[in-house]
Amino acid sequence: MPPPSLTAAGTTTTTTRRRNDRAAKVHQVLGEGAGTEEMGAVADGWTRPEWCSAAGVAGVLRRHPAPALFGCGLLLFMAVEYTIPMVKPDAPPLDLGFLATAGMHAAIAARPWLNSLLAALNTVFVAMQAAYILWAILAEQRPRAAVAALMMFTCRGVLGCATQLPLPEEFLGSGMDFPVGNVSFFLFFSGHVAGAVIAAADMRREGRLAPARLFDSLNVLQVVRLLACRGHYTIDLAVGVGAGILFDTLSGWYFDAKNGDSSNAPEKQCRSCQCHKALLSH
Repeated sequence: MPPPSLTAAGTTTTTTRRRNDRAAKVHQVLGEGAGTEEMGAVADGWTRPEWCSAAGVAGVLRRHPAPALFGCGLLLFMAVEYTIPMVKPDAPPLDLGFLATAGMHAAIAARPWLNSLLAALNTVFVAMQAAYILWAILAEQRPRAAVAALMMFTCRGVLGCATQLPLPEEFLGSGMDFPVGNVSFFLFFSGHVAGAVIAAADMRREGRLAPARLFDSLNVLQVVRLLACRGHYTIDLAVGVGAGILFDTLSGWYFDAKNGDSSNAPEKQCRSCQCHKALLSH
């Protein structure tokens, strides 16, 4: 058995050698990422990020322009939000979509027949959405779009009850609009827009690109019509798009999990997901 002094010396030497090797690897990795400029380790093992330099920032801007643009947008709207005057409590909401469609609103308001025609066409489009989603679950046994619609309308009902927005003063109602009969409805968020997004997403998954593009185009026209008739605020329509995407994705994750493929749920975008198996399984 070696003397304690030799054992301690050997342990110290081994530990020192390991630390030197680890430091050399760190310097090598940082040297490869940062070019000729070496970023040495500082106290407590922290190393300066590679992008914290002029060359690193230029590389980020070159490789990731979209996040860089969003970063500029953050700075811009921080300045706007903290300096823009607030809308007074007794004033109507300020909606840029309403301002952009002021001319269309005046034209439709002067022609009641045009308002009824546009409302009827919009109702037909809503019926097309419902018909496709029902056909997908009943004829093709693909319930993903139907489940997404159920999730979406339930969430819309909860949010609509939680915060009831005032009806725009210039609202142009019509008995031909959906819900038919000029009855009350939730403003936030737009179920018209979200339903169209869900149907179009299902069409794209099935390779039906032409009908999907048609639904997207009709959805854009629907947005313009709803703004011109003051049937929704701009934020209702924008969140409607996001809600359609969100609940279509959540529905897909749900069926992926039910089919035993939850590990790949966020990435899976199958054309035929066989989600009817999960619907009928116990």
